[in-house]
Amino acid sequence: MLSRRSFLQGVLASSAGLMLPGTVEAYDRGEVLATLLDLSKCVGCGECVSACKEVNKSKFPVPKKPFPKMYPSRVKVADWSDKQDVDDRLTPYNWLFIQTATGTWQGKEFEINIPRRCLHCLVPPCANLCPWGACLKQKNGIVRINADICLGGSKCKSVCPWHIPERQTGVGLYLKLLPSYAGNGVMYKCDRCYDKIAQGKVPACIEVCPEGVQIIGPRDEIIAKAHELAKKMNGYIYGEYENGGTNTIYVSPVPFEVLNKCIEKGPGKPHLDKVPYSMDKEEYLGQAVLTAPVVGLLAGVLTVLSKFKKDEGEN
Repeated sequence: MLSRRSFLQGVLASSAGLMLPGTVEAYDRGEVLATLLDLSKCVGCGECVSACKEVNKSKFPVPKKPFPKMYPSRVKVADWSDKQDVDDRLTPYNWLFIQTATGTWQGKEFEINIPRRCLHCLVPPCANLCPWGACLKQKNGIVRINADICLGGSKCKSVCPWHIPERQTGVGLYLKLLPSYAGNGVMYKCDRCYDKIAQGKVPACIEVCPEGVQIIGPRDEIIAKAHELAKKMNGYIYGEYENGGTNTIYVSPVPFEVLNKCIEKGPGKPHLDKVPYSMDKEEYLGQAVLTAPVVGLLAGVLTVLSKFKKDEGEN
């Protein structure tokens, strides 16, 4: 019997090639890649945070001010352009930060540092429910947002179980289309250095880590290593099953429900709760099935408009 999950994955897979012609295939390495983070090794030095900012700075937004007045007025300005040095939460200019949990477990004090960024879900609601096709999942498992066609509507953030993407106002295609009505900016998050991976390189955060906290490889191999590591340290795994599985796998010597109680949570600071498979929700399933046939067409139209507007601005 065909399960709802299998049906949904089939629908989305059949429409994936429509999203952004050439993009998915161009970076396909033939395997889904995942990262394994050994939290027992992280000392919170911040080298990964700095490297992420340095390598991806060319992708960061350069907003135009003053910002157009938005209608309806409930659409609020989100401006981080004067706070680009913030590194203790996720922002459009900071796609990775270190979340520190301190407490007591089994009578012993602990301090666990947790590098936080997009988890790159196996079935990402952000990509499956973006009405414009601006968010997409590559065949190698990377989930990223195309800043050239994103209108900043923040659907991706609202459906993300961890509310990861962050918006910057005053940048993007909406300024050239309907600046007072269409979206209010562009959404940003970790794209796992997809351009470096396309060149056969590793993401910046992995490359610079002095403690060897992260490794990257085919997901089945990463899951096997995670279980080996968890058994060795009598530890715990997060990401294998959360939201149906992610491509970011954490292993910790302290249970994640304990860590979740010990971390600061709020805007830009995601939780570590258990997360059920969100695409099983009736409203999500319905939206995905209805939008899958047209989202690729919309993405194509926006891509053409983006190129036209870019060429127009250069002439």
